Amino acid sequence: MAKKRTKTRRPIAKMSGIGFSEISREFIKAQDSLATDAIIAAVDDAGLQKKNIDGVLINRSDMNPPGALSMRLLDDLGLRDLSFGNVFASQAACGVQMVQYAAMAVAHGMAKNIVCVFGDTPVLPQRRGGDAYAIDLGLTNVAGWERQYGLSGAIGAYGLAMRRYMDVNGVSEEAFAEVAMAARQWAQKSPLAFLTKPMTVDDYLSSKFIAEPLRMFDCAFPVNGAGAVVVSSAESDEASENGSAYIWGMGQGNRGYLAHGEYDNETQTSATVCGNIAYEMAGISAREIDHAQIYDAFTLTTMLGLEGYGLCPHGGAKEFVKNGALAPGGCMPVNTGGGQLSGYYLQGMTQVSEGYLQASGRAGERQVEKNGWSLVTAQGGRMDYHACLILSSEKTH
Repeated sequence: MAKKRTKTRRPIAKMSGIGFSEISREFIKAQDSLATDAIIAAVDDAGLQKKNIDGVLINRSDMNPPGALSMRLLDDLGLRDLSFGNVFASQAACGVQMVQYAAMAVAHGMAKNIVCVFGDTPVLPQRRGGDAYAIDLGLTNVAGWERQYGLSGAIGAYGLAMRRYMDVNGVSEEAFAEVAMAARQWAQKSPLAFLTKPMTVDDYLSSKFIAEPLRMFDCAFPVNGAGAVVVSSAESDEASENGSAYIWGMGQGNRGYLAHGEYDNETQTSATVCGNIAYEMAGISAREIDHAQIYDAFTLTTMLGLEGYGLCPHGGAKEFVKNGALAPGGCMPVNTGGGQLSGYYLQGMTQVSEGYLQASGRAGERQVEKNGWSLVTAQGGRMDYHACLILSSEKTH
């Protein structure tokens, strides 16, 4: 009897180019101009021309008015008769979500080459970066409650979440220091990173509290800038000039904040739902992930991401991160460009861009040796909305 042949699996789509605007800690250009610069750079990096682009997806920051980055961007670029386009506003999960929707579109013939862009200018002449995020998150669904009682923005909300997570799981400050130090070590290898000064446990513990127990080194580093990637058909030969990152799996988990249910919002997230869908789609398990780009607006979200995506047991991140496990040379390289903690905070595009560079073998000095499967994650709100990608350098498996 003839042996049954195993069907060769194929990727959904590929990321084929990347581009950045100038990234800075001061206001240089409006975010639409930054986004335009990033798109032009990404298209050129993919070896394409403007005429090859038939879709644009835009992610604007919720900190800015809708008109600050809109579909009018197409006019700035001189793009006409596109077959696919939209503006995303599910907060920082959008960096990954854009790539997901672009992948589905090219896989089903709605477009051939879609550029996905995020741009932001939290730093203004009259506003510091941190002040841009001091908005009510609406945790109680009672208008104005947070601000009336001094719970200001994401910092306060995540400070509460971090305290709960520490108490439930018996996590010490030193565990979060491990996450921050690993990000800093990776940042020292990245030309894009802003914070590259070596960090010790003592440096971490002596950094000031922002919203106790959150310290300064627990928090992302806001910048002005834009990043873009081109998503193309997996079979396309026209967009591959500088290497491809193939998209094999995708998932979302959007449970929201259930303030009055039995759901423990601070220790359990929908990342598990998100990851399980993506792993099944890619035909792998969490054990096969070689490196991960985990959304790290705070050190807490790295810990929750490790647990939620099955890279370690729930409640086990405090042990998993010890002894440089996430750092260069560790057993699970995480946020290999410095992430948002030490690299740069372009919301979900930070992890997407580094995931592409690693999976396509273009990460330079920080390129990981074992590069079979990569996990890229993003989340929006207060651990509310989750999205992930499974990438590979290989076109077939």
